[in-house]
Amino acid sequence: MSREVSLWKKQPAVADYAAALSFLNLVFPSARARKLVSTLRGTKAVHYAAKDLLRASSLPLLPRDEAKVEADLRRLHKHKQLSPVLLVQGDGSRGVPLIVADGYHRICAICYHDEDAPVSCRMVRD
Repeated sequence: MSREVSLWKKQPAVADYAAALSFLNLVFPSARARKLVSTLRGTKAVHYAAKDLLRASSLPLLPRDEAKVEADLRRLHKHKQLSPVLLVQGDGSRGVPLIVADGYHRICAICYHDEDAPVSCRMVRD
């Protein structure tokens, strides 16, 4: 696992938090979205298999030739680290899927690289 974990930067980029906030503002009231992103900033990394993240989120695998997926695959090929993915935990008992607040294309790129590879994530509960 340590070889795969090295695919990931230790911290998400500042722009990733801004992107997560932009998306979460569409899903939650503004104050709640800000609180979730603030909490994400303080969470520790957890790792889940790429295929499991897609299944839990109910999102389809983006095509390999989608621009951002392709760019992330090139980064992986050049041994450049990717930014961790930002998530809001789902609740299967209520039919609420995992929310990928930022990093959907990175999850898809890892699926093409190795669907069982661990994806570095920051995750909060709603």
